Amino acid sequence: MTLFVCSTCHLGRDGFIERVRAYLPDVSVKGIDCMSGCAREQAVAFRESGKVAYLFGEITDDDLPALETFAKLYAASPDGTFADARVLGALRHKAIARIPA
Repeated sequence: MTLFVCSTCHLGRDGFIERVRAYLPDVSVKGIDCMSGCAREQAVAFRESGKVAYLFGEITDDDLPALETFAKLYAASPDGTFADARVLGALRHKAIARIPA
């Protein structure tokens, strides 16, 4: 699984990527140029081959525990989907897109 972190967003330019890497050592975290989530900056996206991808916006350092929880649930899901979005916690309100595999 890879977590892409926009390096164009303000936090992305302010060391956020390194903080995410430190918080999620078991996830491949990569900085990427603009993901076109500018209206809801800081954008991050989870992607794994064969699974639905997720794009989230308005992410802050306070969301690191929720990102960790999401990463565990996403890893455990065979196709990246969830029967009930409530397991995503506050992240469900920060979802911008769910992209088919």
